[in-house]
Amino acid sequence: MTRIVRFADATGTVATGVADASGAVRRFDGSPRVADLLRLPVERLRELVESTAARGRPDADEADVLPLPPLDGLMELWAAGVTYERSREARVEESTEQSVYERIYDAERPELFLKALPWRLVTDGEPIAVRDDSELNVPEPELGVVLNAEAHTVGYVIVDDVSSRSIEGENPLYLPQAKIYAGSAAVSSGIVPVWEVEEPRALKISMTVWRDSAAAFRGAISTAAFHRSPEELAEYLWRCQPFPDGAVLSTGTGIVPDMDFTLRSGDLVETSVDGVGVLTNRVCVGTRALDWLVDAVDRPLARRAVRRTG
Repeated sequence: MTRIVRFADATGTVATGVADASGAVRRFDGSPRVADLLRLPVERLRELVESTAARGRPDADEADVLPLPPLDGLMELWAAGVTYERSREARVEESTEQSVYERIYDAERPELFLKALPWRLVTDGEPIAVRDDSELNVPEPELGVVLNAEAHTVGYVIVDDVSSRSIEGENPLYLPQAKIYAGSAAVSSGIVPVWEVEEPRALKISMTVWRDSAAAFRGAISTAAFHRSPEELAEYLWRCQPFPDGAVLSTGTGIVPDMDFTLRSGDLVETSVDGVGVLTNRVCVGTRALDWLVDAVDRPLARRAVRRTG
């Protein structure tokens, strides 16, 4: 499986390239950002990825570089809500305003919201966070669709849309506080190109929350259960504003624990999407634990210490 990757080398220099199934990495010529790649038409991007992957000797191995979240430039991570029947049921169960979620499920216009800017994202092996003023918190495993500047799908990632059920349930107007905070968004470190995924509408998404070496929660669903297609969601997202560097749209979750489950400090959340990969993150409580993200903007190698301890 080929992936488009963004990484830092031993000197802290950030680059992009193509990683193959063995972990061999070949850099793109000219040091483009992911944002630059998403300004290309799909077919031009495919030519670039395939020609880079076909070069002889690799430039590095993934084990020797630091994989980074695959968003940069003016890219944004957006998310959709209530796109599965299970999500509607869960929102109705938790909310004091149940009809809001019943109506949005069948409404013409979907629920879309900004989740994070690139510098706030964490990736595989880095900690996610739950708010210390929230009693009920859950991971939300989702398929992320990578869209170029023209809203065309160029690839897929895994997204964990960590959320406060208690804050959103208290009042739907609190949605930004329930969804957007330090450590609330994790994205897998590689983009699997769209041409590598045969059946994007029939992908198994599964999640396990490990606690004290035992599974505290397991769940699975298929993207075949989508109530809205990713293409429909993208069309509505592009109505609101241009995305000159493209965007990642997280397509909503169909895996929601019962109301008696909440994430705890030290939990390990493991999410997998068939054909896309695995995303693993340890849970911490309190957003100050993500202060290192500020340093990592200019010093990406600061992430190494977090991964060793997180």
